[in-house]
Amino acid sequence: MNKLSLSLYALACMTSLSPLAAISAETPPKLILQITVDGLRGDLLDRYKHNFGDNGFKYLLDEGTHYTNAHYQHSNTETIVGHVSLATGATPSVHGMVGNVWYDRSQERLVYNVEDENYHMLSANAGVDKSTEIDPTQKTALMDGRSPIPMLSTTFSDELMVATNGQSKVYSVSVKDRGAISLAGHMGKAFWFSKSQGEFATSNYYYPQYPQWVNDWNDSKLYKRYSDKSWQLSLAKKEYTLVDSSATHKIDLAGFNNQFPHPYGAGDSKYFTTKLTLSPAGDELAADFAKTLLSKEALGQNKHTDFLAVSFSSNDYVVHMFGSNSLETEDNLLRLDKTLADLFSHVDKQVGLENTLIVLSADHGVPETAPHVHDIGYHDAGYFEVDSLLNQGVKKRLKQEFGLNDDVITLFSEPYIYLDRELIAKKNLSLAQVQTAIAQEVMKVKGVEMAITSTDIELNNVPPTRVGQLVMNNHHRQRSGDVYIVFAPRKYINDLEGLVIASKHGSPWRYDTHVPIIFAGYNIKSQRIDREVTPYDIAPTLSNKLRITQPSGATGQVLEEVSR
Repeated sequence: MNKLSLSLYALACMTSLSPLAAISAETPPKLILQITVDGLRGDLLDRYKHNFGDNGFKYLLDEGTHYTNAHYQHSNTETIVGHVSLATGATPSVHGMVGNVWYDRSQERLVYNVEDENYHMLSANAGVDKSTEIDPTQKTALMDGRSPIPMLSTTFSDELMVATNGQSKVYSVSVKDRGAISLAGHMGKAFWFSKSQGEFATSNYYYPQYPQWVNDWNDSKLYKRYSDKSWQLSLAKKEYTLVDSSATHKIDLAGFNNQFPHPYGAGDSKYFTTKLTLSPAGDELAADFAKTLLSKEALGQNKHTDFLAVSFSSNDYVVHMFGSNSLETEDNLLRLDKTLADLFSHVDKQVGLENTLIVLSADHGVPETAPHVHDIGYHDAGYFEVDSLLNQGVKKRLKQEFGLNDDVITLFSEPYIYLDRELIAKKNLSLAQVQTAIAQEVMKVKGVEMAITSTDIELNNVPPTRVGQLVMNNHHRQRSGDVYIVFAPRKYINDLEGLVIASKHGSPWRYDTHVPIIFAGYNIKSQRIDREVTPYDIAPTLSNKLRITQPSGATGQVLEEVSR
């Protein structure tokens, strides 16, 4: 064999063994199913696994690649922040969604994260009914219009659409508008549940009018099947994992009760649809709509990979109302387990789980109720009195040092203090000095762990700690406030516009940053990975798996166990 023949033979051998050759021959998934469970802390699936069935969460845990140590690297662990981070693979400093609301200095008001005056809801009166809405961030919006335009980075689903010249089908469903809009990206289509109308709605950013199947689903009034029924325990009380925490820390909203059973009331009662979202019913409605969408839009039957995101919101509301250690939280997850099993069965029949790449994660973790943690021995745990934050010490220093009244503080919208920068400039004062003075005084308040100014963030003059870095990652120059407040561990404000809640997320502490990441279906191996990763890794990993461009602002890394 001459040298040329040897070289060709060696090249042929190398090519046959090359992993790139294997990848090029790999058939891409027909469907990517991205599941987000709102407020699912990373340890809760393992805690409750023994009570799950075989085909829901346990299918993912046993058959998939489970990253047990996934943490967000931003500080304001709220719903929109996590959802957009999942979609874009980026931190808030890049994608711009620094909180569920932020102060828009050009409009001189708080704005809701996905509100958009240029687009309106397709259904009449389907916007927020402020007389019954218990989500204070929803009440912030001045109009019913919604769009993804405030998101400042592309998403995985956007890049999928670009890669296929718009031939992929991209849809997202959630009870929460922000849960659906974020994962649909700029190019997909989003549907969310209108509590005021009891239907799934969207805006004219997505459609000029509803597809007929959406009208048919809405006309069926499926939500009314819960009328005059109650949320009951699924199992005998002795079979639940934990002894129930004290009912005194749980919330009774309009007769929903602070312990089982939880009656929904009559179908035409004022808070009926709200109660549905505070229970497994909300997830069941979202899943039913998603299954209908899957069939009617023929997802997974396309030449190109399609994408369906379903964000299940009930867990978040249940934790807020009852706490993460409650019977309600475990029972809600048990019922979601059945809902997922049914959804997976539907996907298997239409597309095949072997042709579907499933990824499950959460937008943030959650704490236990602070009084409960206090009662079992952590005596610093408790609720924070917001009136103590901007106290006489702050006001006195502003007056003595700068000649300013407290009206220089435009507002406190957790976690930010916003200042009247025009007034400060008009008086020829240093913005940095005013910010520092307020931060120093706030730091003296019991229950405040840290107060960091925007000037220090922008000058990279922040303590080199994990929490300091997370605050920096949350900062966006146009949207973030002047002083970022970090409350002590197990300390939080439990008042949402007059509604006293049991538990609240939003901190940089590990219980709020910890979420699960599980890939399953398709050709994913069964394995458990314990090294620390981040949910920002999901979008780059999906992009790499499909050999397409990563989202424009992605900072996450490709997870090698899934990509190879």
